Amino acid sequence: MKKTILAFALLVAITANAQNEKYVTVMQKNIVLMDSAKSTQDFQSAANAFERVGDAEKTQWLPYYYAGLALARAGWIDKNLDKDANSAKINALCDKAEAIEKNAEICTIRNMAATQQMLVDPQTRWQTYGQSASAALEEGIKLDPNNPRLYYLQGMNVFGTPEAYGGGKKNAKPIFEKAVELFKSFQAKPLYPNWGQNEAARMLAQCQ
Repeated sequence: MKKTILAFALLVAITANAQNEKYVTVMQKNIVLMDSAKSTQDFQSAANAFERVGDAEKTQWLPYYYAGLALARAGWIDKNLDKDANSAKINALCDKAEAIEKNAEICTIRNMAATQQMLVDPQTRWQTYGQSASAALEEGIKLDPNNPRLYYLQGMNVFGTPEAYGGGKKNAKPIFEKAVELFKSFQAKPLYPNWGQNEAARMLAQCQ
């Protein structure tokens, strides 16, 4: 009886390990696909691939996170993309991710989605989407005050805000400095987000 139980336990462990290896392999492949994307269609294809992984895995938030990140990147490069429809899809993916685990990384995606919607017409949309973008970062900092991507995005928000409203290079500089400093000690887990360091350094250089 003991041998049967041990054999069954070993079989379960081997199966779980094989499934985990398959998940890691597919995720690595999709991350490469996203990082090499050049067009809106490329990013949307990567997002769809990540979402399929998330729907299959059920307990993994990272696929939905990366699907949202891919669509956010599409939003930055495509001036003609419907930012409201794209952001609605991003937030739906964030909802799926947060149903599994609520964390600061997902807040960065919500910030980008809201920022893109606000930039469609800053003067009329600031009170809604601008506030949503800021609120996402505030929530993220509560969840993880040492996440450097939060400060990079916060610095970007301040950098793009007129000086008369507390923005500009001078006010953004200390925020970018904090992001750069935090990146020095930040160690991402395998498959976890690992972007923003070079971008933060470039923005800090522009504030000198």
